[in-house]
Amino acid sequence: MNIEHARTFLAVADTGSFVAAAERLHVTQSTVSARIRALEDQLGTRLFTRNKAGAALTAGGGRFLKHAAQMVRALERARHDVGLPGQFRARVVIGARFGLWEGLMMKWFANIQRTHPRVSFHSEIGFEPELMQALVDGRMDIGVMFTPQRRPMLELLPLLTEQLVLVSSEPTASMQPDGYIHVEWGPEFDNQFRAGFPEFPGPALSANIAWLGLQYLKLNGGSGYFPRRLVEHQIDSGALFPVPGAPVFELPAWIVIREDRNKALVDPMVQSLMVGLVAP
Repeated sequence: MNIEHARTFLAVADTGSFVAAAERLHVTQSTVSARIRALEDQLGTRLFTRNKAGAALTAGGGRFLKHAAQMVRALERARHDVGLPGQFRARVVIGARFGLWEGLMMKWFANIQRTHPRVSFHSEIGFEPELMQALVDGRMDIGVMFTPQRRPMLELLPLLTEQLVLVSSEPTASMQPDGYIHVEWGPEFDNQFRAGFPEFPGPALSANIAWLGLQYLKLNGGSGYFPRRLVEHQIDSGALFPVPGAPVFELPAWIVIREDRNKALVDPMVQSLMVGLVAP
């Protein structure tokens, strides 16, 4: 059985859409359809029912779900083991949003490298769909993100709650469409923003990561919502200013790990991240 067919099946099952799966896998929709047809021919049963909402698993598709995940996971484990240099005994892949790596996870990452000298680490920056797919496929061991989706074989652990505050380059600024830089923190933030600013017509400028938005703000002026922990020192130094009366939005961050992980290896790393965030 072609492993790419199993990956494609998992992507369709995760997104509920052939179109969304094609976008996630960076292939055409016809390629996704052809792979699913080939898989259905091999298994002798339909795996999805197409409807207006997208694609829903059939009973047979639901039963195949765990087998597809096991196949992809087994291949990734084999790839990790076979490709490891002799001085390493294991490989751990860690992925997170850029804003969570920045000022939050880098010190922890350096610490676990020092405490696990015989482990080969690979780090990645990604957004929720890519991180979730890598976890579903078994290509990633630890994912840290804002809005994970609950999926079979994945375990979600609360990490922290970010406070997003509106800051400006001007001390007397108010919330104005002109000059506002909208960072794409995900659907949960967008819902809170729309509720907090129902009359807002829409941003003239948006950025998909906080670093881009913050650099633009520093160079050109303006305002935007950023995690308090990232801008606190700039507020203290007078480089940025909180906008008076602006609502503060909360955005929970989560650790996502696989249920079939190497618990003896992965769990102490996860615990050290969680403990490190609450330590004085």
